[in-house]
Amino acid sequence: MTLRRALDALYDAAGYLAALSMVGTLAMVVVGIAGRLLHFHVPGTDAYAGYCMAASGFLALAYTLKRGEHIRVTLLIEHAGPRVKRALELWSLGVATLLAALFAFYGVRLAYQSWQFNDVSTGNDATPLWLPQLGMAIGTVVLLIAVADELVREIRGQRSVAQPAEALRNE
Repeated sequence: MTLRRALDALYDAAGYLAALSMVGTLAMVVVGIAGRLLHFHVPGTDAYAGYCMAASGFLALAYTLKRGEHIRVTLLIEHAGPRVKRALELWSLGVATLLAALFAFYGVRLAYQSWQFNDVSTGNDATPLWLPQLGMAIGTVVLLIAVADELVREIRGQRSVAQPAEALRNE
């Protein structure tokens, strides 16, 4: 398997995990609603819905970046010449890589410290917090890999900015 295929598989896997987390959010909400209607209580459904929602957001970051679905402000870039455009792309990807590295470092550190200190949620479910924080940590690491991948591809001249499948519009 080539490196490109492995990276694309990593981004797709993160996207699938994000979708699975969204389904988890839905399941927790449905269980909570059913519990109120049928007079039973499942502790922690609100917390688990929140954990799943956070995981879906973080895990989807790299997937949406690679699909061209992140919001890009192109006011300067679209009016710049080729050399200035390339310089702006390199600068923005360099800064994005630095920010993603910081984001990943602190995300992983948070999950590690929660595991190290046996930190648990304050709810009645007492979930070890490192478990839901793993979604954030993994998502930020995969985002770092994706942004660094984009930077390397831009440096090599192999990068093409993906366009969203549907034209953007304001309704």
